[in-house]
Amino acid sequence: MQLKEKDLHLLLSDRCTSSIGVVTSALQSVCVRARLPACRVPSAMPVTSQLLRALPRSKVLASSLLPCQQHQSQFGPVAHLPASRKSAHMWQRRQPSRSYQTSSVLHSYILTPPQVNSILKANEYSFKVPEFDGKNVSSVMGFESNQLPANAPIEDRRSAATCLQTRGMLLGVFDGHAGCACAQALSERLFYYIAVSLLPHNTLCELEAAVEAGRALSPILQWHKHPNDYFSREAQRLYFNSLRTYWQELIDLTSPGDVPDTREALLNAFKRLDNDISLEAQVGDPNAFLHYWVLRVAFSGATACVAHIDGPDLFIANAGDARAVLGVQEEDGSFSAHTFSNDHNAQNESEVARIRSEHPPSERKTVIRQERLLGLLMPFRAFGDVKFKWSIELQKRVLESGPDQLHENEHTKFIPPNYHTPPYLTAEPEITYHKLRPQDRFLVIGSDGLWETLHRQEVIRIVGEYLTGVHQHQPLKVGGYRVTLGQMQGLLEERKARASSAFEDQNAATHLMRHAVGNNEFGTVDHERLSKMLSLPEELARMYRDDITIIITQFNPHVIGAQRQEGQS
Repeated sequence: MQLKEKDLHLLLSDRCTSSIGVVTSALQSVCVRARLPACRVPSAMPVTSQLLRALPRSKVLASSLLPCQQHQSQFGPVAHLPASRKSAHMWQRRQPSRSYQTSSVLHSYILTPPQVNSILKANEYSFKVPEFDGKNVSSVMGFESNQLPANAPIEDRRSAATCLQTRGMLLGVFDGHAGCACAQALSERLFYYIAVSLLPHNTLCELEAAVEAGRALSPILQWHKHPNDYFSREAQRLYFNSLRTYWQELIDLTSPGDVPDTREALLNAFKRLDNDISLEAQVGDPNAFLHYWVLRVAFSGATACVAHIDGPDLFIANAGDARAVLGVQEEDGSFSAHTFSNDHNAQNESEVARIRSEHPPSERKTVIRQERLLGLLMPFRAFGDVKFKWSIELQKRVLESGPDQLHENEHTKFIPPNYHTPPYLTAEPEITYHKLRPQDRFLVIGSDGLWETLHRQEVIRIVGEYLTGVHQHQPLKVGGYRVTLGQMQGLLEERKARASSAFEDQNAATHLMRHAVGNNEFGTVDHERLSKMLSLPEELARMYRDDITIIITQFNPHVIGAQRQEGQS
């Protein structure tokens, strides 16, 4: 029986208003007004050389990232890469903020405080868990999130939803590369796969029976979306059909009375969605738009870090280099950081060993080169990225039958070097479990654009002080700079003045983002620096920082304490 349109709408519709647009008009208008005039730089050093002092290494190397030949040594060999330099999406990876060069190349355009606030607050979102009879019965009090683009359009995505069947909450950050298509698909689809994986056998049977009978379906998720969080209506039927096939298989694999295991549910959902993304691209679609879309999703890529919170049980599922860090309040009132995810890249020795063990000894020297997968990809786990998963023959067949628009994308043209035994990449997540305690006050999930600018302990300190309103002054650090007593006195007076207005932001994620972009060499927010970084035109912004996405979830210590006691009794 055909699925009725109203059923599809009930299952996949947003509970909150959403509208198309991933880059806010406020940010774009300011960037246009702030487009830099000719830079005044010493004649002894070209403008390009000054810019490239802070140019980071990219997540995926491509020739379009090389502004001039003399800087190619930063990126390693590029002979195998496509010749085009006109890619609309640059796979960028930024250096920590301490490497930012506050030089004349950033020019003297200064935004006013209201203009800065307009940019920083354009994508902020807050959600407070409703109370019942004056009491909050959830371990989650609420969450606050925000995004700051560097790419145009932004390649990061975020999602938050309540599982209506289990009452658990899902929060996720998705960091895209080679475009935003894969991250966009994850933001819409992954939570449905997780929610379905958590449903008991009988509930799955009820869903299937409703579809067969043409009855209205019970909603699975309540979304918590910002109006700028895009939702692709055109692909809903395709997405639903794949999801339905998944729950039909779960019905066959489970029995009445089976209790889903959260760890297995998260693992299976990640792997199944990545598999569906691959299959949809191979099969294609009669609709030309959808055919092009599924190929874009498959050939781009995205990392994912998802938290599932149900009572005192916290699960983190991570694939890639986004990060989840818990803020714990110590007895003296200070905050300490506990990281619940591991970065899947070359700095992770166990990841390096895993990848090398999955391929023949003859590829030991080539499977990871220059700290990248096959010398190209920085994260070692990601969705999509079929260039690192499909055989060469399959890639050629799919591309030959694909639309002409796809051939204009330079990232589909090249074959990775030393490509002998695919797949080289997986979307299988690493699962971490933690039983929440009353001293566990909040969780920060952020794309790597955040962690490249601030150390995890600094992130937790900033958020902890914001949430408690207690500003604990640390010893003033001046690094390797020479300062006079007068300058030191000025720094102390500035810090004292800032303390009175340190908590003007109404959103914790916005407050943290202000520090991530505006911190100076002394670890304090510098308005001039913040203004310069926010007024950079888009072609320069990508050189100095990455997209930043932050979700901060605040826990209820009283509810968590009561839930732990109930579990022990």
